[in-house]
Amino acid sequence: MNHNYKELKVWQKATELVTDIYRNTKSFPDEEKYGLLQQIRRASVSIPSNIAEGSGRNTPKDFAHFLAIAKGSAFEVETHLIIANNLGYIGGESKDQLLEQVTEIQKMLHSFKNKILNDLETK
Repeated sequence: MNHNYKELKVWQKATELVTDIYRNTKSFPDEEKYGLLQQIRRASVSIPSNIAEGSGRNTPKDFAHFLAIAKGSAFEVETHLIIANNLGYIGGESKDQLLEQVTEIQKMLHSFKNKILNDLETK
């Protein structure tokens, strides 16, 4: 199987999201250090990590499974961003831009996973 995950557009966009999440969460309050801050960062890192791990698996079905996990993490990040916005920790253009990135990644992961599974069915 072995895709070169670093060449995958979805992995590249997911790593950009992680960088942007870290930059935009630096100003979270200290009391969130082990709460929402840690959760949103962990979930964002999980997205490209699962894409990379899945790319190294032996079968397309395994890869599709890891893409589904990455997609789940993307929805988790989206939820954390909404909560952070509700609490006033992040807002305005930053929130909108991050949510746009997450939505794009969710769509890309969905399409990529479906393509892999559809290719399996046609073999």
